[in-house]
Amino acid sequence: MASHIVGYPRMGPKRELKFALESFWDGKSSADDLQKVAADLRSSIWKQMSDAGIRFIPSNTFSYYDQVLDTSAMLGAVPKRYGWSGGEIGFDTYFSMARGNATLPAMEMTKWFDTNYHFIVPELGPDTAFSYSSHKAVSEYKEAKALGVDTVPVLIGPVSYLLLSKPEKGAEKSFSTISLLDKVLPVYKEVIAELKAAGASWIQFDEPTLVLDLESEKLQAFTKAYSELESSFAGLNVLIVSYFADVPAEAYKTLTGLNCISGFGFDLVRGTKTLDLIKSAGFPSGKYLFAGLVDGRNIWANDLASSLTALNDLESVVGKDKLVVSTSCSLMHTAVDLVNETKLDDEIKSWLAFAAQKVVEVNALAKALAGQKDETFFSANAAAQASRKSSPRVTNEEVQKAAAALRGSDHRRATNVTARLDAQQKKLNLPILPTTTIGSFPQTIELRRVRREYKAKKISEEEYVKAIKEEISKVVKLQEELDIDVLVHGEPERNDMVEYFGEQLSGFAFTANGWVQSYGSRCVKPPIIYGDVSRPKAMTVFWSSMAQSMTSRPMKGMLTGPVTILNWSFVRNDQPRFETCYQIALAIKKEVEDLEAAGINVIQIDEAALREGLPLRKSEHAFYLEWAVHSFRITNCEIKDTTQIHTHMCYSNFNDIIHSIIDMDADVITIENSRSDEKLLSVFREGVKYGAGIGPGVYDIHSPRIPSTEEIADRINKMLAVLESNVLWVNPDCGLKTRKYTEVNPALTNMVAAAKQLRKELGSAK
Repeated sequence: MASHIVGYPRMGPKRELKFALESFWDGKSSADDLQKVAADLRSSIWKQMSDAGIRFIPSNTFSYYDQVLDTSAMLGAVPKRYGWSGGEIGFDTYFSMARGNATLPAMEMTKWFDTNYHFIVPELGPDTAFSYSSHKAVSEYKEAKALGVDTVPVLIGPVSYLLLSKPEKGAEKSFSTISLLDKVLPVYKEVIAELKAAGASWIQFDEPTLVLDLESEKLQAFTKAYSELESSFAGLNVLIVSYFADVPAEAYKTLTGLNCISGFGFDLVRGTKTLDLIKSAGFPSGKYLFAGLVDGRNIWANDLASSLTALNDLESVVGKDKLVVSTSCSLMHTAVDLVNETKLDDEIKSWLAFAAQKVVEVNALAKALAGQKDETFFSANAAAQASRKSSPRVTNEEVQKAAAALRGSDHRRATNVTARLDAQQKKLNLPILPTTTIGSFPQTIELRRVRREYKAKKISEEEYVKAIKEEISKVVKLQEELDIDVLVHGEPERNDMVEYFGEQLSGFAFTANGWVQSYGSRCVKPPIIYGDVSRPKAMTVFWSSMAQSMTSRPMKGMLTGPVTILNWSFVRNDQPRFETCYQIALAIKKEVEDLEAAGINVIQIDEAALREGLPLRKSEHAFYLEWAVHSFRITNCEIKDTTQIHTHMCYSNFNDIIHSIIDMDADVITIENSRSDEKLLSVFREGVKYGAGIGPGVYDIHSPRIPSTEEIADRINKMLAVLESNVLWVNPDCGLKTRKYTEVNPALTNMVAAAKQLRKELGSAK
């Protein structure tokens, strides 16, 4: 019985790639140094899977930034502004597209489906010329082969690539990126021919858009694409994989009707209806089913007995020799290896499986299905499953009663937003076009050292508080010098906006090295929600009160909202997600009320990941948005009219949920806008009325590029064309923690100058 892994984490167990990338970007190491680190990581990954007995090992899932950008490089789809003149795409062009440079902005970045991973959105037009411009897939296959590992090269499929792309600026409204299918297929044919010549016997095409609600013409594109590629597949086995949700019945029919495809891979963890579809609608005779029963997006140990039962059922449908055990999706969405964990106690550790352990689970299931069941391994797994179900640390009856009592109320503030904004303005006395930032300021090496030494008990609490107080004072003074209107304390005490809160809430556990890639070199360490959630004591009041005491200007209290804490954690899978979210909302509600009592008049409750959690199928949107928006309102439903509630959202397409955003009933929302070509503004051009305060980001903080005053003023003017000046705020797209002060200071200087310039112009116009 065969086993398969869709993809694997690429950062390394100790974030080796992250540090190599940042060293290269800072000019401290060479391209050769970076490539050496990458090669060592790939070699280690392939060896690990080979040693574990995996039959179908992926290659070309490694990336220096993201796999969609890699596909753009393969196709030579480089926007003209980057000045690429052809040939093999090198690091200069590749990283300019991803991050921008001193003179050019980066391409748009957005969320990869409903995950916290991001990808660089391809920009395509009717005249885009495609050419084979990155041979990465072939070179990595050869690299693995030279190490004695025969891999399955993985490519983003042509249809999903085009459907995930956006029309370039200036393209006609009638232009559709899928119309370029005939232009990209010749490049795919070249890649396939080279892989075949190199000795590949299998090729995997990832077509995750198959799980979306696609119109018939888009479904027909799959038939057209793979029929056109059929002659290139001669002598090869071809696998198409989808993931993250159920495959709709029509898409299933289209996909399994492709005669030239050898195997189909489905996510059977988040796609339980697909499992039913395989059983009821049947499966094409003679084809391989790659059954994704080991969860690639969470860290809970697989219920091996349950999975084996499902596999036995599938075996009766597809046949033993055609059933392959797989992960539900790439393992890049989970942490690397449980062996590296020193902070977790033995009980919780027994409930978990990171990427390395999931590889072992996949192979154990495959062997069991083949009659070689490891009874000791399965018994230990069953004991861990039973331990988790019965552990007293999982359940808190008081919390469950409080969450259950939420039903029956929509938890809205008593006064409408217009009246609240009037009351807040009387108290805060802010200028028109008030300026602020999103929360964090640069996390310097010294600051990281202080936090690290405090956690390691190398410095005392007194020394730690003194160091953090000095950093807050520096950030407050800088903002006053820049003449920013509503200040932040810079979050120097926080390594991560979710981890910080999770560490102070019950029901959470934390890893030492459970890092997961978010984009580029950016990694996050999601907390693990294993039990009922409550707040034992205040979490931010001490630092926010300290910061407010340093200035007469309003100081924002900075919190992470319940939906974002949920979506950016590894969430317990033994109760519905909304129940866990309501528990978190009640904990944050207590913190909001304590901040208000401490004299904090502006409180930001970030919901950066609210859009990210939106289900991929439209039929499931309404229920998710109902409980997600309700959870946010719970956090601030009982505060005074004069306390201003902000929220922040970043790097997603918000236009389709704008009415739910309005329904959150925040006083001010700051939201990503600059990197997505100001798509957000289009909803206001189309007539959506937004009465609360709003700050569409005026510059992209994920690029080192410093925008000019004129550029920012131009962005603000575009906003003023569709938004009233009395509700518009001026702010960056996101927090500043990933930037350097040499970038932040001039960028904020220009931002404030632009706001003042336009205030003057608006005053003159009156």
